[in-house]
Amino acid sequence: MRHGYKGTGPGAITPDGCAVEFYTRLPVGNEPDVVAAAAPAGAHILELGSGVGRVTHALLERGFTVTAVDESAEMLERVRGTRTICSPIEHLDLGETFDVVMLASFLVHSGDVEVRRGLLRTCLRHVADGGCVLIQREGEDYHTNVPRERVDPGGFTIRVASAEPVGDGVHSVHAEFEFPDAVWTQTFLSRPLTREQFEEALAEAGLRVDRYLTEDRVWVRAVPITDQGEEGKEDPGRENLV
Repeated sequence: MRHGYKGTGPGAITPDGCAVEFYTRLPVGNEPDVVAAAAPAGAHILELGSGVGRVTHALLERGFTVTAVDESAEMLERVRGTRTICSPIEHLDLGETFDVVMLASFLVHSGDVEVRRGLLRTCLRHVADGGCVLIQREGEDYHTNVPRERVDPGGFTIRVASAEPVGDGVHSVHAEFEFPDAVWTQTFLSRPLTREQFEEALAEAGLRVDRYLTEDRVWVRAVPITDQGEEGKEDPGRENLV
């Protein structure tokens, strides 16, 4: 287990504290809708941090081609019907490019700045000319609206119990997932990023915001900076939502 990361509950637990069995039970959210609205029909998607294939399988059903990447072999064992690659995302170099690179699950908020830089460099390295990078950010109140919980229609509760500062702008987040027959917990490190800090991190990696895809600005479509003069240039379409 990585320092600062911990998971409890039945079944396999990944190095970052994720419970494999919990993610097999978690229903698909709005991710496929967001991706489908921002990506060309039939696009080849590189999904970074696919987990058990919760979103992967939904994208395949919509006619996309998906290459699923995760550092957990236990997670990838649950992915069906597509190519899978077991690798740390920040070190990935497949020598090929994709129409869409997707970095979901708030991975861009890694507590380790160098890991975040590696993640974004991987995105840039694998996006094709004319392609895009789809990134999922934390909500603006992710670290302040705590404790909070929601009861899923499926009959289980997801609870963010705490988000405590541990130094250098990083928070230790503790989450609980309660089902009628099992309980999982996860403790992980997360670095809050304002919109400005997020856009600065993208620019450092050679990316810029093309537009925010959802009203809460959680989902973002980014594209490579093709000319250094573009960095910081205001995009008149940047506030447009799909």
